[in-house]
Order: sequence, then structure tokens, then C-alpha cells
Amino acid sequence: MLRGGEGSATSAAIFVPWVTQGCKTPSGARETGAPRGQHIGRVDVSESASISSGIAERYATAVFEIVKESKDLAKLEANLDDLSAALAESKDLRDLLKSPIYSREAQGGAITAIATKMGLIPAMTSVLGLMASKRRLFVVPAMIVRLREMIAKEKGEVTADVVSAKALTATQVKKLAETLKANVGQDVKINATVDETLIGGLVVKMGSKMIDTSIRAKLNSLQNAMKEVG
Repeated sequence: MLRGGEGSATSAAIFVPWVTQGCKTPSGARETGAPRGQHIGRVDVSESASISSGIAERYATAVFEIVKESKDLAKLEANLDDLSAALAESKDLRDLLKSPIYSREAQGGAITAIATKMGLIPAMTSVLGLMASKRRLFVVPAMIVRLREMIAKEKGEVTADVVSAKALTATQVKKLAETLKANVGQDVKINATVDETLIGGLVVKMGSKMIDTSIRAKLNSLQNAMKEVG
């Protein structure tokens, strides 16, 4: 059974420099440069996408069922927003999830401390600790995506991943959600991120559907067309 500690909600803009500064060479950690996939007890991060997806699915399902039973889905959804923001803003946190140099103990201690500081609910705190002990933290981003999908389905919503060249305003997010709802016939939750390389426009993904209105996409299409002509 998953276990975890209590915590109050905090800002999603969490930065954890001590993760790498204090644990660069944790006890039991493997030195970099060693061949991948040859160490018992360590997951090879080059596992196929399908295997990673399956792992994320199992953890997401376990968390979802526990949280749904305790009627804390709203808190879980807020936790996912905070965790996504923290991952986007902290390279240290991203490194903690995927770097093979940390021991299980170092990963477990760090991720539990971070979860407590962020005020994540017990189910999320526990599953992150469990994933650290199993060398599965690298699938946390995929687990977040799957949990969002499960929550959206439970609420009768569709989640749209939206990437824009500049951060969208609250008014723009609302209008975009209304426009997409008119097209799909369901309430749409916007999961917005920023990619300045888009130059302009939006990239919207809903399930298997991709809508790309960015200038970069148009330039790429033009370039490909020119190659075919040449």
C-alpha cells in the first residue's frame, strides 16, 4: 500500500539546487561513463517508449484509484499542475528523475523532501518514493500525462496540450477552450506551455489530433515543398 506524509499547497515555482549540489556523488552511486543497461537494479533509460508507457500506466492507475476513492481528485489535479511547473522550471529536478548517478537512497530522500515541500498529497508523495526505490522516476512526466487523461475522462473533459510562442493570457486560454469545445463537443481543459522557437502561432494536441498553426510549421512545410521541387 502506498504511504506518504501530509503537506500544505505551495507555489509550483520550486527550485531545488541542493539536489545536485548536495548529492553529486551519493553513496552507492554509479560513476558516469559506464555502459548502459549492464547494472542490476538500475533501469536503462533507453527502454522503448511502449515499455515506459506501460510502467507509467501502472503507477498512474494505482494513484488514480486511491485518490478517487478518497475523493481527492481536485487536489491531485492541483498537484499535477504544481509538479509539471516545477519540472519545467528546475533542471535540477529533471536531472534527479533521469540521471543514473544517484543512488536509490539519494533519489528517494530527495524526491520525498521535494514532495513534502510542495505539499503533495500522500498518494503522490508515496508513489514518487516507491518509483525512486524501483528506479522508475524517469517515467514521472508520462505518469503525469496519463493521470491528467484519467481525471479529464472522469470529469467528462478533454485535455488539450497547447504550446505557444508566448504565455497565453487567462482570456486567451478561456477563448481557446471555448473554441475547442465547439469543435469536439466536450469541455476542454488547456494544458499550456511555452516554446519561444515557435516564432508565432500555436500547436494544439488533443489525443491523436494535432493542430499546428505556428510560423515555424509553415516555414518547414514550405522548405519541404521546395526540396521536392528541387
